[in-house]
Amino acid sequence: MLLQGKTAVITGCSRGIGKSTLEVFARNGCSVWACCRKPSEEFEAFILNLQNEYKVSIYPLYFDLADSEQVKKAAKEIFSSKQKIDILVNNAGVTPTNSLFLMTPLDSMKEIFNINFFSSMQLIQYIGRLMSKNRSGSIVNVASIAGLDGGPGQLEYTASKAALIGATKKLADEFADYQIRVNAVAPGVVETDMIGRMSEELLQESVSNNHMKRLGKAEEIANAILFLASDQSSFITGQILRVDGGC
Repeated sequence: MLLQGKTAVITGCSRGIGKSTLEVFARNGCSVWACCRKPSEEFEAFILNLQNEYKVSIYPLYFDLADSEQVKKAAKEIFSSKQKIDILVNNAGVTPTNSLFLMTPLDSMKEIFNINFFSSMQLIQYIGRLMSKNRSGSIVNVASIAGLDGGPGQLEYTASKAALIGATKKLADEFADYQIRVNAVAPGVVETDMIGRMSEELLQESVSNNHMKRLGKAEEIANAILFLASDQSSFITGQILRVDGGC
């Protein structure tokens, strides 16, 4: 098990890539602070099943990433546990509708940046302090190939992911003295409920443009996150790993 005895903080755990990452981490012996916006009976049952099956501890933590005070309060709860935090996965994010730039309100751009970029930076500041005291850790940001390649529409999403990619490279340099690695995965189009916001035309174009000619699976992204979080990638930092079927 690649993460035996480690503890992680993962955002966006209630669905999609985050939920798969939570399961993959638990399967590999990792205890997890499982962060999402609000509780549900389905999610609580999912957590309980993971704990029983893999004999790890999972701590649900509910807060809204759009609210910096809630993020701060959640970080304080993690601090108060006195646990060593080995891994931070900034997975949570939102996608807007496919509006063109000239039709996109500035407030919408700010909202997307707040969730996709600034909330991740806030968590890195808080959790990074814990990691720096221990002089170890791995931070994995979930970006997107949109942040590398661009694409039609969704300027605010593309720009927010590009900012996350730039920050990943800069933070890798800044945290290296503390033996903290910072990397990112850049998924292509993945089979989650977020693709419901894509037009059918854009979805088919995305599939036809990758070598594998299919959508990615959430677990395939989770496995890439697992690799970057684990000691298997102990000499890798500042890198952006594309998981896109070969675009």
